[in-house]
Amino acid sequence: MKKSVKQTLHQMFREVKVSISAALVKELRDKTNAPMMDCKKALIESDGDMNKAMDYLRQKGLATARKRAGRATSEGQIISYIEADGKLGVLLELNCETDFAANTDAFKGLGQGLAQQVAAANTGSDDLLPQSYVNDRNITVQDLVNETVAKVGESISIGRSARFQVGEKAPEGQIISYIHAGGKLGVMLELNCTSPGTCSNDAFKELGKNLAMQIAAANPGFVCRDEVTADVLDRERAIYLAQAIDSGKPEKVAEKMVDGKMKKFYSEFCLLEQPFIKDGDVSVQDLVKQLAAKLGENITVARFARFQVGESVA
Repeated sequence: MKKSVKQTLHQMFREVKVSISAALVKELRDKTNAPMMDCKKALIESDGDMNKAMDYLRQKGLATARKRAGRATSEGQIISYIEADGKLGVLLELNCETDFAANTDAFKGLGQGLAQQVAAANTGSDDLLPQSYVNDRNITVQDLVNETVAKVGESISIGRSARFQVGEKAPEGQIISYIHAGGKLGVMLELNCTSPGTCSNDAFKELGKNLAMQIAAANPGFVCRDEVTADVLDRERAIYLAQAIDSGKPEKVAEKMVDGKMKKFYSEFCLLEQPFIKDGDVSVQDLVKQLAAKLGENITVARFARFQVGESVA
């Protein structure tokens, strides 16, 4: 009790000694989005020094982050960031404990900041935390995360990220993203062409949008069959062959059955061979070829990333 009284008297003395105006408290809140009382206390403890008060709040966020470390982060958001010219894009997964926190402006703002960090730093999400934050060189990414932890009151972890830049696969093209309603599923793809003018063509942009939605809905594993790795093919063929033999079919018949099942496998797991979700009579490959012929262009799907909150990652 004596300690509590002593602390109270100390706090009262600090408040008398340091004149903290409401405007100063508001300024600190606007900069940090921390609660008003926390801002006032930070300014009192820092003798009215704004920078020291901001450091004080970051330190508080760090303590909160450590206290909550290890708690499950199975909720979150998929965030995309595409630069204005469409030549560089990032898809990022940011996780937290509850859906409520995932839908706060503070959490979503952190996600956008982290996506911009990946875009600027050209590094994976695992290496972000020690870096100086691209939008405020006075703090690190770890500081930014800690501040958001303090705001939402939950543990936050940075999940996967993908960074695509036109020029790595082909000289021309666009990066397109699609975030499904609710932010739990996101897609980013690179669509290449040969002429710079094609990138601004409405039909080209519409194709990119349709392909992103196709990937979100149909969940392919590869762009085309040439990308399917040998170990995946061997595993699939072995499973189908064992099923056919177990059913009593002769070996030659079983081999033909396997070929038929592999064709179905390609049509399910290779984007270009999937039926188009808006017209099942047309494959995605046909859709791409039709626009390429119409525009007199060579149009190709270079790559894609598809993230969904809560899915297991090998």
